[in-house]
Amino acid sequence: MEDIHRIGLDEVVQHFEELEDPRSTINRRHPLVSVVVIALMAVLAGASGPTAIAKWAALKEEFLLEALDLPNGIPCKDVFRRVLVLLKPNAFQACFANWLQSLRATTAAVTGVEQPVLAVDGKTARRSHDRSKGLGALHSVSVWASEFGLSLGQVACAEKSNEITAIPELLRLVDIKGAIITIDAMGTQKAIAEQIIESEADYVLALKGNQGTLHQAVINYIDEQSENDFANVTARRHVTEETGHGRKATRSYIQMPVPQSLPGLELWKGLKSIGVVVSECLRNGKETVEIRYYISSLAVSVKRFAHAVRSHWGIENSCHWSLDVTYREDESRIRNKHMRENFAWLRRLTLSLLKQHPGRESVAMKRRSCGWSDDFMMEVLTGATI
Repeated sequence: MEDIHRIGLDEVVQHFEELEDPRSTINRRHPLVSVVVIALMAVLAGASGPTAIAKWAALKEEFLLEALDLPNGIPCKDVFRRVLVLLKPNAFQACFANWLQSLRATTAAVTGVEQPVLAVDGKTARRSHDRSKGLGALHSVSVWASEFGLSLGQVACAEKSNEITAIPELLRLVDIKGAIITIDAMGTQKAIAEQIIESEADYVLALKGNQGTLHQAVINYIDEQSENDFANVTARRHVTEETGHGRKATRSYIQMPVPQSLPGLELWKGLKSIGVVVSECLRNGKETVEIRYYISSLAVSVKRFAHAVRSHWGIENSCHWSLDVTYREDESRIRNKHMRENFAWLRRLTLSLLKQHPGRESVAMKRRSCGWSDDFMMEVLTGATI
């Protein structure tokens, strides 16, 4: 069985072979690749910091000594801490690019998805601040491939207001060709729309008050057309109903061609349609209504528009919820700048790996199983049944 594990981990190790070792050559007793792979496996099994990584590794000594290059035994917590502090987050994340691209291609082939929705959104690790050092809480913007359950990349920024500069960098890191990019209103910027189109992708961008005249012009036009039930435009409507947990939710999606009279139309590259989503929720006899407006480079195809909007909400339900509830990210007290970014990426990567596993158990149960069973760990890491 050890030989099988060794062969399986060799496939994982190869992704890190070009990672530059940031440590001093003096007292470099443990190979960088082995340290990184142990950290990855430990986070899969539930570790939340260097001490927990070292504890897991010590308990799995026999397995790790057989499967990895560890001539001087199991590293201590100080080794894991030093490596995760010194590794530059961009270089660390870049090592996973080919791995994630391979997972994305495999999942696309299995699911038959030809135009995936890539949701871009930000998240704050609320307790990662260090006021004594003037370090604010970590805010990172990430790309979530909704249909595949894959986190494809992340960029850290000082705070939510910096998302406008982080998003273009993130879109350069990830291969977005052929995808539909969805972004909340913060990222609805002319330059970002242009970047998406030039990357041969499409966009569905949310509108709010920060777009000023554009937001109001879209509201006014849709309100005007709704007065005669959109009889004068080529509008399409799609309605969904969901019941459960004591509530009934009805969502109406309406999409139509962008009016040529829209102010600043020529400044939004590729803009072809506008849309509105009306969400009505009835819970315990109380009804709430929420209305959201969008601009898009998609031609009118309301079911595709609806799918993109709903897929964007999935980054909250599938990704952020798991990070908060299963990984307890909001409670993380890691405050070193590099380490907290590297751990944020390890959490997202391992969540992606767990979601690729075909088992029906919850993410939390799969994570526990990685700690209990070496074979299950290898299944999650390699995608092969042992």
